[in-house]
Amino acid sequence: MSSKEIKETIVAFGHENTQALHPTTLMITKDKHLSKNGDCIVAVAADKAGLNLNSEFIKSLKNPRSRLVVEIQAGVSIERVEAFGSTELQLSHPNDLVLRKSNFICNRTLAIQADKAAINLSRELIAELRDPKQVVTITLIIKN
Repeated sequence: MSSKEIKETIVAFGHENTQALHPTTLMITKDKHLSKNGDCIVAVAADKAGLNLNSEFIKSLKNPRSRLVVEIQAGVSIERVEAFGSTELQLSHPNDLVLRKSNFICNRTLAIQADKAAINLSRELIAELRDPKQVVTITLIIKN
């Protein structure tokens, strides 16, 4: 059986208030501002959210056997997070994409059962993500 990969790339930026301390979620947002309360947010000013993902990507991610690899690159640091799709995904939020360690799904949810949340990312990457001028490339790769 052959497997295929479908990719989406999101370009975002770091923010001086990035803390990445949330134990169960990791979020990317189109919002440009970040308060210290947003401890799950790792990148801001993203060029895509759930509503902006292409239809082939969404259809593939809704396959219950889909596996999502998320590569977050900032400066010289790169981190991989693996999670799963679901038939229940909505991917309809206009601003946010959230990876969740749990099975909870709402319109912000990108994927569930993630192997990392914000707090699990390397502190070297988080240091890069604290620079507001830092371009952050988030590559979403679906493996079916």
